[in-house]
Amino acid sequence: MGAIAVLLVLGGLIFFHELGHFLMARSLGIGVKAFALGFGPRLFSFTWGMTEYRLCAVPLGGYVMLAGESPDRDEDPAIPTGLLFSARPVWQRMAVVAAGPVANFLLAWGLYWALFASQGQMGLAPVIEQVLPDSPAAQAGIAPGDTVLSVDGRSIIFWEELTEKVQHSQGRTLVLELKRGAERLSVGVTPQMSLRQNIFGETVSAPMMGIVAAKEIVSVELDGAQSLKLAGKETWHAIVNMVTALVKMIERVIPADSIGGPILIAQLISREAQSGMVGLLALSAALSANLGFVNLLPIPVLDGGHLVFFSLEAVTRKPLSLRARAMAIRVGIAMLAALMLLATYNDLRRLLQ
Repeated sequence: MGAIAVLLVLGGLIFFHELGHFLMARSLGIGVKAFALGFGPRLFSFTWGMTEYRLCAVPLGGYVMLAGESPDRDEDPAIPTGLLFSARPVWQRMAVVAAGPVANFLLAWGLYWALFASQGQMGLAPVIEQVLPDSPAAQAGIAPGDTVLSVDGRSIIFWEELTEKVQHSQGRTLVLELKRGAERLSVGVTPQMSLRQNIFGETVSAPMMGIVAAKEIVSVELDGAQSLKLAGKETWHAIVNMVTALVKMIERVIPADSIGGPILIAQLISREAQSGMVGLLALSAALSANLGFVNLLPIPVLDGGHLVFFSLEAVTRKPLSLRARAMAIRVGIAMLAALMLLATYNDLRRLLQ
């Protein structure tokens, strides 16, 4: 089950990425010589128009071969010049390249939407399990077992909403409506700046009340529009988290030995497949958003690198020389190979430990 899930998830994410390139190219009238499901030896194929559709032996993703994709290679003279990718305006080539990452973002959005529409929104309930001694909450008379119903007159459902209100309090006193048994009471709490560790292990100063959440889960049903909006928000959060993680890596807050590769991803997918479909779909959505972001990085070979090439062409009104492009691609391949070796080494080291 785990192995099948790994093939389906990784293969599906990469295939959907290539499908984005394919659909954009066809919508712009750019010739596509081949569109393949999988890699390796061809198991089955047929030709429709000028495109050969292939089913290959290794079900891990797919690929698209555009007519005139490489300007340094000779194309079949039977292919009209108007169908060549290299002969199209810069904006059309950029649209085809960007369509792959955009397809991954849309897939993540769709998966999150399906989850929220079918399962509702789940999260920690705003129930207090522990009140720290001498904390603002203790001084205000808040007790373990209290449920926070509203903050400053606004109802809350999830613990995350309470956390956001505290983080944005800026030293202001918050009015909390609490439920204690059958009783309802209102208290004023002024969060104090305290040191804590964030998810990256950094010690930061943040407003805190001194309370700990109980491990109670609450679920809220959502309609289609609410699910769609929340799915977009969740997709954006996944992208922002990737950007933040990349910045922390550059700042060396996240150590290099924590970087994971294909083995770690396969382990995560396999674990979620054993736990249930909901977790597997949520992980697939996050991986799809991450794949789209990674492909937009300005590294030659990746889609982001090609977008940089085309942007320079748009500014200078002439394409980057073939020699400069070849050198940049070699550098990009070396960078990706080094990153892959590091990630694989970390994965193997974790396995051995």
